[in-house]
Amino acid sequence: MRDLPTDATGRHPTRLRGRGAVAVWLPVGIVVVLVALLAALFAFGLGRNPTVVQPVIVGKAAPAFRLEELSGRGAMSLGAFHGQVVVLNFWASWCADCVAEHQALESVFGRFRDQGVAFVGVSFEDQASAAEGFARQMGMRWPLLGDPGSATAIDYGVTGVPETFVIAPDGRVVAKTIGPVSYPELSEQIARALPGGA
Repeated sequence: MRDLPTDATGRHPTRLRGRGAVAVWLPVGIVVVLVALLAALFAFGLGRNPTVVQPVIVGKAAPAFRLEELSGRGAMSLGAFHGQVVVLNFWASWCADCVAEHQALESVFGRFRDQGVAFVGVSFEDQASAAEGFARQMGMRWPLLGDPGSATAIDYGVTGVPETFVIAPDGRVVAKTIGPVSYPELSEQIARALPGGA
């Protein structure tokens, strides 16, 4: 049997001992641990439902606004609804989910409009003519406002449409829904916001 070549210490050069082994395997171990942590964090993020996490704005005063009506009849401010529950819905004519949620909005509007609840729609990053045509086609019966430069949407933390906010009579945002609202969910949010609500 042939002898394996050795270094000056009499050891085979590929055989690592002591500090040499640690020096090679330590970086590998660190990389493995970091990859495992990142994978766990990514999996955690994918498992979260963004509609369940309460946004920062919930519980705080609703940002004031004064916006022109799409119809051109004048301006409307949030202050005009002081003492009422306000359902503030950001939408766009190009938004498929806005079409999907419309029946729920319409039904909730019909249920609560005579109970001191105001509905306001804000067009998001849309052409006024397209927004007006969409509103006519869908039969939207509440005030519809334009938001040039998306300043109001930014104040409310809107990242896409539809997004719907429920504002209590004292001016606090009490609920935010990201994505299409449902009749039961929005009805419950409004009922809780009404004076004497649960």
